[in-house]
Amino acid sequence: MMLVGGMYVLASRGGQDGASFILITIAAGLVVYWVWELRKISRSEDQKTVPREVEQKDWVYDLIKSNDEMVFVAEVPGPEDKINVRLAAGILRIKGGQNFSKDVQLDLTTEMGISDYKYRNGVLTIKIQKV
Repeated sequence: MMLVGGMYVLASRGGQDGASFILITIAAGLVVYWVWELRKISRSEDQKTVPREVEQKDWVYDLIKSNDEMVFVAEVPGPEDKINVRLAAGILRIKGGQNFSKDVQLDLTTEMGISDYKYRNGVLTIKIQKV
């Protein structure tokens, strides 16, 4: 409001016709429009930031070793039907819900494979034994 009033004063000083007032009013409108657009863009960039709940956390797992068996325990997002476990060339590949995918390098002999795995309450337990 104050910007338009100030422009009216400038237009009245600058000339006797109303054309300069109209041009200055259009210019003020464009300035207001672009300021509004820039604010809208900056707000949308702020909203694109990842919420803390979705941020990738450090993934922690336990690996319990004995002579001829390993037990791997970790939290994995479900549901159970999305859990997929594979062991190939010493790499344990785990996939779960919410685009979860992790590879874990294990010190295995070639005769070891997954004998059993269970998923309960968000915790995956995998038994790896000699076959």
